[in-house]
Amino acid sequence: MTQHEKFVHMTTAPIPKLMLELSAPAIFSMLITSVYNMADTFFVGRINTSATASVGVAFSLMAVIQAIGFFFGHGSGNYISRKLGEEDFKSAKIMAANGFFLCFILCVILGITGLIFLKPLAYLLGSTDTIYPYAKDYMFYILIGFPIMASSFVLNNQLRFQGSSFYGMIGIVTGGLINIALDPLFIFVLKMGVKGAALATVLSQTVSFSILLYLTSKGSNIKIDIRCFKPSIYYIKEIILGGFPSLCRQGLASIGTIVLNFSAGAFGDSAIAGMSIVNRIIMFANSAMIGFGQGFQPICGFNYGAKLYGRLKEAFWFCVKYSFAFLVVLAIAMITFAPQLVHLFREDSAVVAVGAPALIYQAITFPLNSWIVISNMMLQSVGKAVSASLLAAARQGLTLIPLVLILSYFFGITGIQLAQPIGDVLTVLLAVPLTFNFFKSIKE
Repeated sequence: MTQHEKFVHMTTAPIPKLMLELSAPAIFSMLITSVYNMADTFFVGRINTSATASVGVAFSLMAVIQAIGFFFGHGSGNYISRKLGEEDFKSAKIMAANGFFLCFILCVILGITGLIFLKPLAYLLGSTDTIYPYAKDYMFYILIGFPIMASSFVLNNQLRFQGSSFYGMIGIVTGGLINIALDPLFIFVLKMGVKGAALATVLSQTVSFSILLYLTSKGSNIKIDIRCFKPSIYYIKEIILGGFPSLCRQGLASIGTIVLNFSAGAFGDSAIAGMSIVNRIIMFANSAMIGFGQGFQPICGFNYGAKLYGRLKEAFWFCVKYSFAFLVVLAIAMITFAPQLVHLFREDSAVVAVGAPALIYQAITFPLNSWIVISNMMLQSVGKAVSASLLAAARQGLTLIPLVLILSYFFGITGIQLAQPIGDVLTVLLAVPLTFNFFKSIKE
């Protein structure tokens, strides 16, 4: 399929068929990514509670890596999809190179800095004296793989925004399966412990990166070409406008996790471990929702660029309706089996006592993510940076962080458990008017 044929397909194919074509690979990729993220928690949980908590501490660092990768990936990808919708292929190629190389260079610098200041960084992320030895071992390898891991997110998102979700899926799924296989080998057979979990993650991400980079040169995809690397104020500005909402969402998620770790740390390592497990379960459950939204984004970008606003609205309502129904089913399952799910990761009654109620509370408001996520992705894809950034910042930052601090002070561990679901309610109250204001601003 040529780039022009892809344009015609994205702007004329029936929305349900197009959503299935683009979202299925994205959903599968997100599920596999979540599975191998959960694999670290699962296998490390066989060591002890402090080791389990260390993965929760390092999760903040992983969130930063993802935030940077999504910042450059979404920032360049949103621009690429709109330019492909306008059939401006030259600008799309330059942006693809800028997004990739700017991310890689920045992450080399950040990774080296993190290795130099590893100990203070571990404590900054919420480590305690008992957790630190495990967190140090895990974070060392993750920091070495920083540039590769972040750049993989860039490549995957650029492929997805071009309407090539299947290619992105191949790279992500391959890396995920390798990670799941290497975890028990390195942790238990080679007796590397937490170091083995981190090394397995970095090696699998390196394989994923290599595959994704190779696939950018296949079919009608835009090849990453160093000759097209032409950083300028114009392209950097476009990356910031398109990627800042993702940076807000993922970056504040990292800060929120740090605040959560510090607040939970007052109640012992078991509290940090319990909340860490709940975060991983929710992330896994939400990954299908994110994948569905990722299938929507290229449709949104192409059709907005082509001024086909009716198709954009049709795709939005299609996504909200079906994702809400799906999340209701998942929420019922999480409420029903909350203790068993937490116990699966760590056979510790103190960990289950913290994690099970937190999982139930979050599951009650979980279906609200259908509107929050799809609205956020739509506003980001059409270049509404201020609205998208505000909404992205709301759930994991503007609401969660103050709620954790305030509610933990008054209600202890129960306040920490209730912070996220209350934050979800406040965020959807913001998302609804932002969405309808955007719809009022566009006319067919």
